[in-house]
Amino acid sequence: MSRIFRSWRFVVGIAVLSAIAMVAVLAHWLAPFDPWAVVGVQLLPPGGRHVLGTDMLGRDVMSGLIFGARVSLVIGIVSTAFSLVLGTAIGALAGYFGGAADRALMRFTEFFQVIPSFLFVVLLVAIMTPSVTNLVIGIALVIWPPVARLVRSEFLTLREREFVEAARAAGLSDIRIMFTEIMPNALPPVLAVASLMVATAILTEASLSFLGLADPNMISWGYMIGAARTVFRQAWWLSVFPGLALLVTVLAVTLLAEAIGDRSNPTLRSIAGG
Repeated sequence: MSRIFRSWRFVVGIAVLSAIAMVAVLAHWLAPFDPWAVVGVQLLPPGGRHVLGTDMLGRDVMSGLIFGARVSLVIGIVSTAFSLVLGTAIGALAGYFGGAADRALMRFTEFFQVIPSFLFVVLLVAIMTPSVTNLVIGIALVIWPPVARLVRSEFLTLREREFVEAARAAGLSDIRIMFTEIMPNALPPVLAVASLMVATAILTEASLSFLGLADPNMISWGYMIGAARTVFRQAWWLSVFPGLALLVTVLAVTLLAEAIGDRSNPTLRSIAGG
């Protein structure tokens, strides 16, 4: 376990994500203004009282950026958590029991994989009306299939191991064997995928917000970029700063996922230098 803490990817990724999470938690104290309040001249360039400038209505960009971190992280983490629960449950049942259960659950998984994921989530959110809750549900429903397939493959391999046979001989129930014997050994690669799913969820939320399918009562980085697209030539900062925030966050999540993936993959661990 100590090896992962010596990985520069893990250190950089966790440091950046911790800083962003701290900003999100302390948004009410760190933001100089209410992100929705008109506090200055319209389209004021960065500098002075408004460090990152103001938008088309005279709202402070830095305040919006700080509060936007909260929405982006919450949607990314919560939707990933929901998709992990769903994908892990389906993959575990399919991999452990096999046979008809495996075929039925995999056909169900493939149904969600063949549908264009972004178009599907756009349709779902549009039907359910844009809100943070519906964004989480919509994103979770399109990112769980890879988890199900990964967990299934791990269970197919692990269910024949000696420690599982010993657990069966000891009279343990199938549910107990699945979640106390097999699941702990199947989790490392799932955690690496989960990290990338957070990045996918954040980018999906930003894309939906850009298209106007965000919660109108919540400010996010995607919402800020979408609102500023018509004035990019006159006010570049309105799109650039939220875009940089997205870039840094997704890059940090990707570095963390790579570090976890290296740790969970024996082949990569043997050849990786960091």
